Formats: sequence, structure tokens, C-alpha cells
Amino acid sequence: MSALELKAISKSYGSTQILKDVTLALGSGEFLVLLGASGCGKSTILTIIAGLLTPTTGEVRIDGRRINEVHPKNRDIAMVFQSYALYPNLTVERNIGFGLEMRGVAKPARREAAAKVARMLKIEGLLDRKPAQLSGGQRQRVAIGRALVREPKIFLFDEPLSNLDAKLRMEMRAELKRLHRMLGTTVVYVTHDQIEAMTLATLIAVMRDGRIEQIGTPEEIYNRPATVFVAEFVGAPPMNMIGATMDAGGLTLDGSGKRLALPGSGAAPRRVILGLRPEDVRLATPADDHVIEATVDFAELTGPDIIVFARHGGNPLVASLPPHSRIAPDSSAQFSFSQRNMHVFDRETGRRIEP
Repeated sequence: MSALELKAISKSYGSTQILKDVTLALGSGEFLVLLGASGCGKSTILTIIAGLLTPTTGEVRIDGRRINEVHPKNRDIAMVFQSYALYPNLTVERNIGFGLEMRGVAKPARREAAAKVARMLKIEGLLDRKPAQLSGGQRQRVAIGRALVREPKIFLFDEPLSNLDAKLRMEMRAELKRLHRMLGTTVVYVTHDQIEAMTLATLIAVMRDGRIEQIGTPEEIYNRPATVFVAEFVGAPPMNMIGATMDAGGLTLDGSGKRLALPGSGAAPRRVILGLRPEDVRLATPADDHVIEATVDFAELTGPDIIVFARHGGNPLVASLPPHSRIAPDSSAQFSFSQRNMHVFDRETGRRIEP
């Protein structure tokens, strides 16, 4: 039995459809990340699960039980918002234990539970402070602690790290990963940040225009993107997309007419898109099979890599190379890639073509 199920969930406001037939099943202890651009419907799914919105059609089930009509406070769900939503007049201890206080839990038990959660989050020295005396990372830990103390069946996180700087986001990602391993509770996490998705999730659902474009493990999403949208959305720099025609002999690239062998390609000519991740493009050697020549525009040193921006037959080509690579602007360079790292998509449907 799935810990959480969404069955054909849709949400409309008049003629505007926000969610379109969203279906998924989440096992106990999974960490699902809903990943997508702003406005794709991921936060709407979260608020429907929480009971703060009612779906237009479809069912929400927890442990096999339909909960569409169940009041939010009775769903055994805890939610952490993008804004910390802390009570400024209460101490950290009371903020963490506020939900228990509203349930009538005795003060000694509340204090014990708050202290336990504070130790877990490494903020035990802050229990007597008010939110105004805390840093952004500390406030986020308090907001997470307020959810943890309830020991719910499901945690919901709505972009909880977006207000933090890069260093704090990295620290909090590690903290959330540690907590999930420790507690084993089911998590649904919303973000537009692919790094958060790849590092935190056991499952990623990539969303687009109110639909789930692909759902799978981080490895599946990255290594076998189901559509052009997923391929471009996940990965930094984004995947190179080069127009081509596929026939029985392989691929012919648009603009340059360059011919690439591709065993297993169909007999009838077909308009396709060749996808290449920048980290799979390297400087060519004489032994390489798939080689294309490109004109270098410029390069950016990021520290561990040098990102080269080039053009092949009018098509942009980005390569992520070792930092010691010697690349000069306006020069011509030969780049190569292996067949196993080629991704081919149907140009009309945008769907992946398997060899």
C-alpha cells in the first residue's frame, strides 16, 4: 500500500486549469521532489495534499484511505513554508512546541519534545531566544523543528531554502538529508532548484504546465530524460540540442550536414533532436569516432571546469572541460562524444527515441 497517492488530480479556476490529471503513488519513507518552473502547479499539489485546497477532480489517499473531505488538522501532515511563519513574540521553544500546545499537550511533555527536536537540529542553545535574534538558517531550523515535533506521517516542504544564501542552502540540504535518513518519514518537497532535487530526492517528478512530465530516480531523470523539456531543465549548463535528420544510416546534423553513425536508427527519414550534455563533450583525439568541428565564442572558468561556448553549423554547442584545457576565442576546435552519451528526441513530439 502506498503512503501517499494522487489519483487523476486536477484543479481549475473557472476556465483556467492549473493541474491536469496528476497521478502518482509514493511509498513509505520516499523523498519526492516536485521540480519545475514557477507557475507549473507544484505548490498547488502540495496545498491539495495538505487540505488547504480542494481538487476539482481526483482523489488524495494516505495509506489507502481517501482524505479529500478530511480537515487539514486531522490529516497527520506537517508543512514547512517558504516563509518561516514563526511567531515573533514566542521563544524558539514555544514556536517549536506550539502545535503540541494547541493540542493540549502538557507543558513538561512539550518542553521535552522541543528539547529533543532542538538537539536533533543542533539549536539547543537557542531555545530561549525570539525569532528576531536568529539568523535565516536558524529560523529555518526552528520552522522545521515545529514540523518534526508533531511526528507526522508525511512532511510537506514548500521551497524552504529559497530565502537562504548559497552556503546556508548547502548546509540545510545536508541537514535535511540527514534528518530523512534518521526519521524515515515520507516527504514531499517543492523546489525550482535542480541541485536541491538531485541531492535530496529518492524520486523526482518534473512538472510542466500542470502535468508531470517525468517521474523517476535522480539517476533516471538525469541519464534518461523522457522529453526535451526534462533534458533541458535538469542539468547545468543545460543539455545541447542540435536539430538533425535520422535515417537508416544514422544522423545528419542541421546546418553543417555532418554525418554521425547511429546503429539501430529507423529506416524512414525522421526529424529529430540530438541531445548532448556539456560534460559529455570533450576535445577530440585522433581515435574518436564522433567528431564535430566548432568555432569557439568564449570560455568561462568556474574553478573545477572551464565552460566553452561554441558554434557548429549555426547550432550552439557548450562543452564542460577540465580547467587546464587550452581554448582560445574565435578559434576552431574539434569536439567529440561517445554514442552511449547521445540522447535522441522526436522533433515533433519532444519524446525520447530509444535506439
